[in-house]
Order: sequence, then C-alpha cells, then structure tokens
Amino acid sequence: MELFVDVASNSLNKVNEELCGDRVEVVKDDDVTIVVLADGLGSGVKANILSTLTTKIAATMIKNGEDIFETVDTIINTLPVCSVRGVAYSTFTIVIMNNNGRVYLAEYDNPPCFLHRNGRSIDIEREKININGKIIKVSDFTMLEGDILTSISDGVIHAGIGEVLNLGWQWPEVNQFLSKVSQGKKCAKNISNSLSQTCFDLYGGRPGDDTTVVTIKARKPEYVDLFTGPPENHDKDEIIVKKLMEGKGKKIVCGGTAANITEKVLHKKLKVDMSCMTADLPPIAYLDGIDLVTEGVLTLDRTVKIIDKLEVGEISEINIEDPNGAEILSKILVDDCTHLTLWVGRAINPAHQNPNFPEGLNIKLNIVDKLIKSMERLGKKVRINYF
Repeated sequence: MELFVDVASNSLNKVNEELCGDRVEVVKDDDVTIVVLADGLGSGVKANILSTLTTKIAATMIKNGEDIFETVDTIINTLPVCSVRGVAYSTFTIVIMNNNGRVYLAEYDNPPCFLHRNGRSIDIEREKININGKIIKVSDFTMLEGDILTSISDGVIHAGIGEVLNLGWQWPEVNQFLSKVSQGKKCAKNISNSLSQTCFDLYGGRPGDDTTVVTIKARKPEYVDLFTGPPENHDKDEIIVKKLMEGKGKKIVCGGTAANITEKVLHKKLKVDMSCMTADLPPIAYLDGIDLVTEGVLTLDRTVKIIDKLEVGEISEINIEDPNGAEILSKILVDDCTHLTLWVGRAINPAHQNPNFPEGLNIKLNIVDKLIKSMERLGKKVRINYF
C-alpha cells in the first residue's frame, strides 16, 4: 500500500539568539521524501550557516541520486572551518523514505532516532561505516502504516539541565514520553509540537541550547474535497457539485451560496445546527452526502488562523471544546486530511469587497490562497480548481 509521508518539525532558538543553529530541510517528490536535520557547531550565526549548508548539500545531492558516501565527503570538504576551534562541524540525521515505507537512515553524532509502533518503542538496527574518518551509523528498515520516526537535536536531551532536572532529559525518558504522546495522534505536527513544548517547559522558557524535533509519520492517504464560492457561470453549478461528489474522501462545502447550489443540485434539504453558532461565527449545517457545511469567509478566515497557531506551536493540537464551524473544519483539515482538493468559484460576492482594496480583489479568494499556503506548510498536498 502506498503511504503518505507526514513530516513536521519544531525548533527552539537558544536563549538570546535570533537565529537557530539547527536546520531542517524537507524535499518531496512523487515517490520519495528526504528529510535532513543538521545541528551546527555552537549557536547563533556560525551554527546557522553550518547547519544550513549541511542540509542544503545533503538534500540536493541525495535528490540528484548521490549516495551517502559522496554526500558526507562533500559536506566534510565544503563546510567552513571555525576560526576558534579549527574544525568544520555539523552533526546531522538524514532520512530517505519511499512511499512504500522503505527507509534509509544515516546518523552522524545526533541523538539516535526513535521509532514507535502502536505506542511501543521499536529498536533500529544500525551499522557503523567510516567515511573519511567520520563514523556514520546507517540503517535500512520498513515503516508500516501508523509508525512514527522522530529525529532530535541534542538540545532535546539537554532540556532541564540546571532548571528542572540535574542531568537533563535523557534519551530513555524522551523515548518513554514519545511512546505515550504518539498514541492516538493522527498528525505528525501534534507530536512534534508536544515534544517541543515539553522541552520549552523543562528549560523554564529559556532554552539553553538550540532544540529541534522532526516527526515523520507513515499515514494512509486521506482525501478531502472542499467547495467554496459560486462559479462565474451558473451553467457550471452542476459540474462543480458533481466533481465534489466524485471525491475519494470527506466532502465539505463553505459558504451560503455554495451550500444552496449543492442543495439544489443534489435535491437534498439543508438542516441548520444553531447549537454551533457563536457570537462571531455563523452556525454549521447538515446535508445528506456532505460531511460538513459551514459559512464562507468568516469561517475560512478563522480556520486559517487556527491552523497557523498549530503550525507555529502556539497550540499543540486542535481540541474542539465548544464546537463551531472553524474548529470542526480545521480539525478535519489537520487530522483527517493528507490530500486537499479545492473547488473554488470565482464569482465576485459584493459583500466580500473592501472599498480600500483595489477593484475586483476578492476577499474570499485571498483567504483561500492563505489556506493553501497554511496547508502546504503542514506538508499536505493541495490541488485547486477554479470555475
């Protein structure tokens, strides 16, 4: 079975540093995902340069078909030498994962990766190879649906030193934490957020080292089709609804006009749920064959803000406490979606125009564009169709 490689990362800068000395690079194509985590020597600007060079070189070379020997040799011979220590140094972890679950892992001086399956820790067999005096640990294994691979910089296992813990948070404790937190979380971002936030708390809000978490989860592809905005040509109403209904997974309609079009084409009756109405968000509705019907601009705008909070780690996951359209929609898009297809009508709604904006600039289309960018930052695959 083809899997979706769900990748998420979080980084904490060392206290008083504007730049992070850790760097993560993710490169995806149709068949393979390459993830590189590098930790530059020291902190600040120099460390940032070292880690950035390392991730760029590694990701680019591997994408172009070079092996780990040539890649590591190039990194060693390319990194600038630190004038203080006299060494060019950046630790790194390289993950190459195919869509069938096959993983090639190369680790150099970063803490060992964690692999979890159904809440249990799985040992990764490692072989040591010598490349120009550098000992690289390599592994070759297969991830199954639901498996989670976590890579960290050493700032994670240093968390708490001199604050909450005497010796920091050691690898076994992090492993145990991940065993618990990984259960029941569908999205890689939820897991990386949880571990990163715990490290931040252990540091007392003042990280003593650059701290990075990368989570890779093997997921079954989940599809969502979303229809918003009426087509410019009314003759396309039936076509767009037909396309929506042909979707492989969940179906969502956002906007009153889009809901009315769907209701008419499907010959079904909308039922409004007033219990989900809030002071600033209209209620949701139900329509047979559609998983969620919401209002348009306000709900989509709030949804983007919720997803962005998740992306930057302001919230670790989306919890629906007082259900409203935006919370329900954002949870579906984050947890139950790997592939999003948007069906967007271009008809201009006069109510969506701002007199201070250039003529013809549609607020809804701008919000849709923000939604696309937010979803892509979470690693989702997004396809958009305009009518």
